[in-house]
Amino acid sequence: MPKQKKIIVTGAGGFIGGHLIAELRRLGFTNLRAVDIKPLSGWYQQFPDVENLVLDLQDKSNCFRALQDGSCVYNFASDMGGMGFIENNRALCMLSVMINTHLLLAAREIGIERYFFSSSACVYNTDKQKSTDVIPLKEEDAYPAMPEDGYGWEKLFSERMCRHFREDFGLQTRVARFHNVYGPHGTYDGGREKAPAAICRKIIEAKLTGKHEIEIWGDGTRTRSFMYIDDCLKGVQMIMKSDILEPTNLGSSELVTVNQLVDIVEDIAGIKVNRTYNLKAPQGVNGRNSDNTKIRQYLGWEPNIPLRVGLEKTYAWIYDQMKSKLSDRSVVKENSNVKL
Repeated sequence: MPKQKKIIVTGAGGFIGGHLIAELRRLGFTNLRAVDIKPLSGWYQQFPDVENLVLDLQDKSNCFRALQDGSCVYNFASDMGGMGFIENNRALCMLSVMINTHLLLAAREIGIERYFFSSSACVYNTDKQKSTDVIPLKEEDAYPAMPEDGYGWEKLFSERMCRHFREDFGLQTRVARFHNVYGPHGTYDGGREKAPAAICRKIIEAKLTGKHEIEIWGDGTRTRSFMYIDDCLKGVQMIMKSDILEPTNLGSSELVTVNQLVDIVEDIAGIKVNRTYNLKAPQGVNGRNSDNTKIRQYLGWEPNIPLRVGLEKTYAWIYDQMKSKLSDRSVVKENSNVKL
């Protein structure tokens, strides 16, 4: 795509969308529009040379405004978070279907050339994820449908919308199923964070406070694969430019248990922690991994950044954020004790 054509990224105030805007700028694209529902002060990354719009994309008119004069759309907008959020906010997750539906309607009328939708591995049939020694999930394992309740159903329905807008209206849609993306410049506290960021935060807090104890949700044996943000961005761009019509896995195939994830972060931090297991906390399926056969066939590539490498960068960023906040609180406390 010519670099002067307008590219729109929705959910750009969030983790993946913010990184994509940064990457497009780095690649020389100069006509960028970033859209998010959060106030600008809440965006993880923002840039003065980008058109930044604060819009609620559940509103149809806002979707038309967001896509006006656009050529290419990357839709990352969604009300979502880690397992603690999606298990307790199923209706909110389902309402994100309005975002993708209204964006597709706007894209069709405006004449968008290509449209990317970020789906999720949560679309996969939960019956195929009952073992921690899970067989990697192939794209066809989404049917017969029995996805993660709420969030997974929204993503699966939105995938079908993209398919039918392509088949019936000629809108060129591309869909990737993300498997647990992580990295810097994302949520690490507040309830929407995912496992890598949550574990980094807990171990950093243990290190900074000297209280070497953390709580782990579940018994630590559940298995997942985690994809570093740089692999995600590369995969999104390759899929967007490709002729791949069906939803495609985009994830690492490096499977680890939650306990192994904690082991790695402990090693990075240089401490050992006592682990308390909360068996009543949200835990998700027993095992999930990405089968990358199709993406290798289509693109001759698959996500390959080792988990240890990505966690080192993620840990360093979260550590800096938490250390800075701790320093700010100390300054405030000091100032409050000053007698005038």
